[in-house]
Amino acid sequence: MEENNIPSELTYHEPVHFTEQEKKDPLYIASYIVSAIFSPFMVPFVAFLMIFLFTYLNIMPMSYKLSILGLVYCFTIFFPMLGIYIFQKINGWGIKELGHRENRFVPYGLTILSYIGGLVTMYRIHTPRYMSGIVLAVLICMVLCTIVNLKLKISTHAASSGLMVGGLLSYSFLFQFNPVWWLSGFILLAGMLCTARIIMRQHTLIEVFGGFVVGLFCGVTGILFI
Repeated sequence: MEENNIPSELTYHEPVHFTEQEKKDPLYIASYIVSAIFSPFMVPFVAFLMIFLFTYLNIMPMSYKLSILGLVYCFTIFFPMLGIYIFQKINGWGIKELGHRENRFVPYGLTILSYIGGLVTMYRIHTPRYMSGIVLAVLICMVLCTIVNLKLKISTHAASSGLMVGGLLSYSFLFQFNPVWWLSGFILLAGMLCTARIIMRQHTLIEVFGGFVVGLFCGVTGILFI
């Protein structure tokens, strides 16, 4: 690929799309897989799964854990993705069109409404604050990302990685455990995900850094202080 065909990471603002030949590059394929696996929609579900597996909450009845995981899956993955899929079909859009900043506001709105529904449901069934705080933190992050994207473009993938790091730090304070090894893994994962978004030319370095900072802030404040 010619050097002058590669846009500067600090100058382009909208996604640059690869040719079919470029998409066969192993680095692109690896970046695509990382981006797909660690989708922002997966953050709450993965967070709940981890606290049920790796904290003292694993002693809770299996039926309770499955019901909470089912609730989280529906309101943070299934309903938002279904709404966005229908929105895409109505407009005849694909992933390419949703990559543009001005086309993201309706998907953001649909996701926010679904998260609000999930949070209200958790409050109604008296879910402990340290659990509902996960959904609240992600909801706050979604709202902030929507507001920021009115003027600028930041990466929601990077924000999701920042949420995971901030959430881990918050739970280390709540449950009084040493997070060093987990934190090292999460930071490594965040670096991989942010790098993948840059390699795929979906975001610039500044956009992924901004997203990570927003997510980190929400992960701490949403769980510890709100």
